[in-house]
Amino acid sequence: MGLTYADIEVENLFTRRVFKTKSLVDSGAGFFAIPEHIAVQLGFDLTEVSTREVVFADGSRKVVPMVGPLRVRFADRYCDLSSLVMGDEPLFGAVPMEMMDLVLHPASQTLIVNPASPYVPVALAK
Repeated sequence: MGLTYADIEVENLFTRRVFKTKSLVDSGAGFFAIPEHIAVQLGFDLTEVSTREVVFADGSRKVVPMVGPLRVRFADRYCDLSSLVMGDEPLFGAVPMEMMDLVLHPASQTLIVNPASPYVPVALAK
């Protein structure tokens, strides 16, 4: 298995600035994350945002900025959320995947709309 990337669009809901990019898709990651240069291009002032402590795979911890509200679009789906600001490329984790009812298709290494709900996203609430 290799890395999976998806074409996404990220919008700052305050400034309405939009950034189109490729994002690494990782169902083992929780949140959505964008690098600092994208946060700045979207119009966020990183000195005036909240922060969140994150734990990395090696157990190390770091406090990183969190920006929002953002609208993230993929295919014909979108969700509104906040994003961690870290790393060198966008990271599309399990939270936005669940919010948009998307699934990772490992055989084709693609992110797809859930075939069980192709027209309207469904949320599991049990």
